[in-house]
Amino acid sequence: MIEARNLVKTFPARGGLLAQKAVQAVKGVSFVIPDGGAVAFIGESGCGKTTIGRILSGFETYDSGEIYYNGEDLSALPPRTRQERLRKVQLIQQDPYAALNPARTIYQSLAAPLSWEAKRRHKEKGWIERRAREVLELVGLNPDVVLGKYPHMLSGGQRQRIVIARALTVEPDVLVADEAISMIDVSLRLGILTLLQTLRRDYGIALLFITHDIAAARYIGHDGRMYVIYQGEIVEEASTDELIRSPVHPYSQALLSAVPVLRGLERPGQDRYIPLGEFSVTETSGCRFAPRCRFAHDLCQKEKPPLIPWEQEDHRHACHFPTPRRVVAEPLEGHS
Repeated sequence: MIEARNLVKTFPARGGLLAQKAVQAVKGVSFVIPDGGAVAFIGESGCGKTTIGRILSGFETYDSGEIYYNGEDLSALPPRTRQERLRKVQLIQQDPYAALNPARTIYQSLAAPLSWEAKRRHKEKGWIERRAREVLELVGLNPDVVLGKYPHMLSGGQRQRIVIARALTVEPDVLVADEAISMIDVSLRLGILTLLQTLRRDYGIALLFITHDIAAARYIGHDGRMYVIYQGEIVEEASTDELIRSPVHPYSQALLSAVPVLRGLERPGQDRYIPLGEFSVTETSGCRFAPRCRFAHDLCQKEKPPLIPWEQEDHRHACHFPTPRRVVAEPLEGHS
């Protein structure tokens, strides 16, 4: 199990022609990924969800907070031990075209992490190739066909499966899938989602699914938990089905309002709406979503709402005026 408590991450200011001020990308985020569980982070681009995933997989540091891995505080461990723990949390990158070295064959890409594993586990010479073939078969690829090829010789869906296979070489406990289907054809996405589901069901690998695609998040972890993130903060969290069925924060409702409606099969939820203005980083003492919220009051502009329970303890929100609204598309009669 992984538990994060009050994570904070600030990217420092940069000078030069493209001068930028410091940006606090993650602001006190806490969450739990249970063994074999499914957790989804949803939100617009720039909300901080990718940064959280990179922190968990060891690609980013964090300013403050704690990350516990099976009860151990990672920040209290020696660097070598911490690195070994983090190898069990593997990142599946968004772009399968950039994630693989174009100058390496698929075998070479898989052999790199396997060589480390072979030394650590004192494996014999032939183990690396056997394990490479094993993980390729696990993700539905024929080793005899793909091992000797270069990335440009494969389709986008095949490349993404290779990226997943590479993550599996170290037998991870957690896969962090960062927009894992956004860069591949729509026709191939279901196959990748089904593969991730299978890895979770058959091998007990937990999934952190980072996405703005709510339908994909629900498919991956209908029995899991969903966190809605806005400008680096959690504004609502609940079980996946509960949050989709009964969101109470206006931002969650705006995200769900953007889910396409299947014309002829569904009708739009009667309370669907589009938020005001565009996404922009807002420095305020009140609710960060208030400038875009159609339901904001004076209190929202002045005072930041805490993350508190809504009816059930495991459904929490950060809104002064939480209100359930019917925004999810509803099936037409005869199509339920």
